[in-house]
Order: sequence, then C-alpha cells, then structure tokens
Amino acid sequence: MRPDEQRRSASALRTRTPIISIATGAIGGGALALALLLGAEPSATGMPAHGSARLVNPPAQVEESYGDEAAAALASALDSGLAADDEEKSLQVRTLAVGRGDTLMGVLVKAGAERAQAYAAIQALRAVQNPRRLKPGQEITLTFEADADGAPRLVDVSLDADVERRVVARLSGEGDYKAESIDKPLERDALGAAGMIDDSLYNAAQSAGVPAQVIVSLIRLYSFDVDFQRDIQPGDRFELMYEVLRDETGAVVKSQEILYAKLTAGSKTLSLYRFRHEDGETGYYNEKGESVRKALMKTPVDGARLSSNYGLRKHPILGYTKMHRGIDFAAPQGTPIMAAGDGRIEEAGWNGGYGRYVRIRHNSEFKTAYAHLSRIAKGIRDGARVSQGEIIGYVGSTGRSTGPHLHYEVLRRERQINPIGLKLPTGRKLSGRERLAFQTAKEALDAHYASVLQPTERLVRSE
Repeated sequence: MRPDEQRRSASALRTRTPIISIATGAIGGGALALALLLGAEPSATGMPAHGSARLVNPPAQVEESYGDEAAAALASALDSGLAADDEEKSLQVRTLAVGRGDTLMGVLVKAGAERAQAYAAIQALRAVQNPRRLKPGQEITLTFEADADGAPRLVDVSLDADVERRVVARLSGEGDYKAESIDKPLERDALGAAGMIDDSLYNAAQSAGVPAQVIVSLIRLYSFDVDFQRDIQPGDRFELMYEVLRDETGAVVKSQEILYAKLTAGSKTLSLYRFRHEDGETGYYNEKGESVRKALMKTPVDGARLSSNYGLRKHPILGYTKMHRGIDFAAPQGTPIMAAGDGRIEEAGWNGGYGRYVRIRHNSEFKTAYAHLSRIAKGIRDGARVSQGEIIGYVGSTGRSTGPHLHYEVLRRERQINPIGLKLPTGRKLSGRERLAFQTAKEALDAHYASVLQPTERLVRSE
C-alpha cells in the first residue's frame, strides 16, 4: 500500500468506533501512536497509570469489519510501533497531596518509592528547597519507570516551592539525583481600589477586596502620621494601588508591594508613592518627595482602640488617682505588637506590675516600652537588634492589668513623655536628580492608578 493510501485508511479508521482500548497504565511512544492512529483517546496526562495498549479486536476481525486496507494499516502500525515499545521504558506519574503531619520521606515511600531512592532525591532537593517546608494539601508529583527487573524506579520528584518557583530532583545518567529550581512564568500587574471609610480603614479596604497582608502594610505606612483612633472619622476616603503576580491562566497568585496610596482624613490628605532609588533601594514618599518613614511609629499595634490616655487617672486596680505615663491600646489577646522604630533591645522579660515587658533603645535620645504582653516574640532578648515594624511580642494581660491591652511608653532622655503629642522629623528628602526622577515616577503612578480602576470604582471615587 502506498503511503498516501495508508494515511487515507488511517483517517477513515479514526472516524469509526475505536478498536484500541488504552488500559490504565503507562505505554511507550509506539503503542501510544498506534492508539491515536486508531482513534483511541489518551488520558488527561497523555499517559495512563498502569499496563499498556490492549487490542480489543485482532487483525482478522479488523479486516472483516473494516476491510483489507484497514487491516494493512494496522499491520504496518504494529510492525513499526509495537516493536519500538519493546525498547522503551514505561513511565508512570503519580501525584499525591500532603496530609497533616506528613513528611516528604513518608509521602515518597507511600507513593511507591524505595526508601534509599527517596532519601537520595530528598538530599538533592535540599540544595534548592527545605524539604521540611510542606503544607497540608500541597501536591507532590513523582515519575517512575520500570527497571531491568520490572520494579518501579523513582525518576523524578517535583513540587511547588511557592507561587513563583517549582523545584525538581531528577535521576541523572550517572545514577544520582540532580535538583533544580524552575521559575514559573508569572506576569506582574497592578490592581486598584478605592472606598469610603465607615468605621475603620481596615474594614473599608477589606470591603473593597484588598488582601489582608496589603491592608496591614497600608496601615503600617500611615502609622507614622496617622492616629487611627483620633484622626479617622466616618466619611473619610482611601485610594490604593498595589502590585500582583498572575499565572498563565490570568489568576492572581500573589499580592506584592503597595505602589500608591491616598488617605483623606478630615481636611488632611496624605498621599504616598513607592520610589526606587539609584542604588536599588526602595522607599515611600509624599508628594513633596519627603520620606513617610519617621524615627517612631505613632501606633505600634494594628487595629487597636485607644483605651487610656497619658496623664492623671484613677487606677483601675489600685483605686486611687495616679499618673499614667503612657497610653493604652485595647486589642484582642495575641494581637502582634511591632517595634516602633529601629533599635536594640534593652530589656525583655518580666517586670513587676508591667508583666511581660520589652524596652527598646532607638538612639541616644529615645526609647520605647511595651507592657502586659502575653508572650515575647522569638528572638527578642536583651541586646538583640530589631527593625521598625518587626514583631516583638503579642497583646496580653500579664502583670497589673484588668484585660488584654498594650501599655505603650515613649521615653525621651529617660523620662516618659506623651506619645500622642510627639513631633518627629521626617526621614530622607529627595533632591536634585532623584527629585526629578521621583516626579516622573509619581506622574506615571497617578496615570496608572486611573487606568486600573474599574468603572464602578471610578464612580465611587468621584462621589
């Protein structure tokens, strides 16, 4: 039969009821080609789980049912395809989900890997990923092939390290496993949000669909200038644009940095822009090119309510009037507490009526203190360095306290002062060439924000 006639016969066969059934299992390339030639549908992975191609009708029945041309096409395919199958090793792919308490070794062995092979693959993975960092529900994919004795041999193991990377340990020609990290094809994009504040900035942003971690970053950026208990009122507004990563399907897989934000609190409007310096460092600046970062944050705990001011008050436990040399923030038990500024831990531990207590020395002039903590964060000890915004402990009610809250003090030259009235100088101020570069970046961010807002969001913004 001429090649063109054979192709026509194969085409005719594909329009009829398939005579090849793919059993569950892996098949070699020749058998797969034969199956497709005769109209069989491969599995979703292109390769079933067990076994090989299985003939439903023998060639004699093919000739009887479909004619001599079909039988000849089948014979030709058998000669060229199935012979090649004998030389190819069948592959089997298995994907398992990590359960609570599972280890990578346990998952690989459960999937059918020999313990020695699983150990070697895990050791190779250590070069690109900590194998202990597994999460329930995380999927691990294993590929096996049959060795000379027909036993399954682990060819590779792969898993997502995070939304941006996939790691794989693959059996090399030398018989050991080599690991590599593969960057996923993600695209950067920007999302915008805007809304009116009814009770809190956090709730307003959450209602606008902003992810929680982005809201926390927004609150921290404004905590240098805004007292969220005194300055925010119903009717105030916010605008926000932040960077996201999208996968090949267009789905958002990760929220990134804030690019632009604007907060209108009463008659005061505070805008901030993310700017990359010539040295590669990034910072946030107001419209004048002044850094929004200051030496100390006004609010070292997110979502808290100011429950007691600085000054004379009747002590809730002692029962007499006493000077309150700090301010209290009421917050749920376990709420994270942040370092108000960069510095070194001067004291961390139990301190009488203060309960669990942390004091930070920021410079030769200022210190801050945090009292009644439920617990002190890991690594926070005398002499340790901390960065502004770093978690140093958690809200509690230890010591002389009537309920969960943070007692916060600012000390200037060893004397407690009122944190609310504290005026601190701004940080870095852009000038010269960087000031011009910032102005260009600012205008681009303003234009980009207007373009990413949805029509309904623009309507809210203009009301």
